[in-house]
Amino acid sequence: MRGFLASSIGVTCAAALALPLTLPSSGARAAAPGAPSAAGPATEGIPGRTESIPLTPLGSDRALGSAGAREQGLGRRDVRPFSLVGVVWNDPEAELHGTVQVRTRATGTTTWSEWQPVETHNHEHTADPGTPEHDADTVRGSTAPLWVGDSDGVEIRVRAEAPPATSRALATGAATATPLPEGLRLELVDPGDDPPPHNPRHEAPPGSSERQTEDDLIATRGGDAGQAQARPYVGPRPRIITRKGWGADERLRERKFAYTKTVKAAFIHHSATGNNYRCSQSAAAIRSIYRFHVKSSGWRDIGYNFVVDKCGNIYEGRAGGVAKPVLAAHTLGFNSNSMGIAVLGSYSYSTPPKAVVTAIARLTAWKLGLYGANPRGTTYLKSGGGNLYKKGRNVRLRVISGHRDGFATECPGGRLYKKLGKARTTSARYQGR
Repeated sequence: MRGFLASSIGVTCAAALALPLTLPSSGARAAAPGAPSAAGPATEGIPGRTESIPLTPLGSDRALGSAGAREQGLGRRDVRPFSLVGVVWNDPEAELHGTVQVRTRATGTTTWSEWQPVETHNHEHTADPGTPEHDADTVRGSTAPLWVGDSDGVEIRVRAEAPPATSRALATGAATATPLPEGLRLELVDPGDDPPPHNPRHEAPPGSSERQTEDDLIATRGGDAGQAQARPYVGPRPRIITRKGWGADERLRERKFAYTKTVKAAFIHHSATGNNYRCSQSAAAIRSIYRFHVKSSGWRDIGYNFVVDKCGNIYEGRAGGVAKPVLAAHTLGFNSNSMGIAVLGSYSYSTPPKAVVTAIARLTAWKLGLYGANPRGTTYLKSGGGNLYKKGRNVRLRVISGHRDGFATECPGGRLYKKLGKARTTSARYQGR
């Protein structure tokens, strides 16, 4: 088996670093696909905070009350320190047709930012219709979160607009703006302090990647080393920063895990949180997204399986085991038998660094390889329902797809989407194809 891996994944195995993962022993009883399994005990959490502030009508709309107001928000005000903002509302099925803009004041200064747009269309990043997570009473409608850095002042305005299809009619007076969703609230997220740096428990000994990849491969084949040998195309396991490494407070999320049957495809996203972060702030940004997804949006955990920052660092996302087929909430309609990788930032108009594309290639070469998927190939996934494909339709998709391939959305941004061809080719090369 050791010789097989050396010939199939090459010398890059010995150079790669991987983080440890506890896989089930051969005698452990495997959970049925899609069935939850108990999480381990809660770890010592990293403190953080979410402040939720109801929005109120602005300008002439003040006399209408929130139910009829087309413009809501908050004037400039002092608030407790925060680093990420977003807006939520009561009904998760309601869309916010309009614009959301915020400006913030850097902590301890009198300097206010320019108005910054917040991505309003976020409902396509969620669990599939009809699943327990999607239908939970805790779920709310939400914008994408926006990273603003250390701040202690905020101002926000939300303006209703007509849906795109009726914009022309609105201009001629034949249509009116869609009412804003009820219960609009501003969410201000403080990620808390970073975990202690250079913790040896979050690092694998040098040279362990080859053995770890072998263990991962055998585990995904149900402990059958012979079956693993029959499918040798798997890249070396890359270095992955664990949830403990980026400071996830495990008391926030739902205690159980959920799994799907396999991993046939990877959907690439951008987080739409903006590019105004340093890579030293990536862990804080991910903690903020995690808290926003769980505490503000009402999801069971962070939505993505993995996160990649602009320096090419890879982070574990939704809990359950990085080598396992963890069911996440990233691509509405296609969460089953897939994984979601979010690049931290916004890439509609900014070109992702080379390190991002390389990280996507390394991660997919390993994870898709464990399940026998060819990064340059295509596969079939059954739609769980969305705006491109009806529920139950068997859809042919690229093994490495952009979010927009499964749902009509701008995600992962045009500039990142154009790089997926390079990611596919490089990922296949890492697999030895």
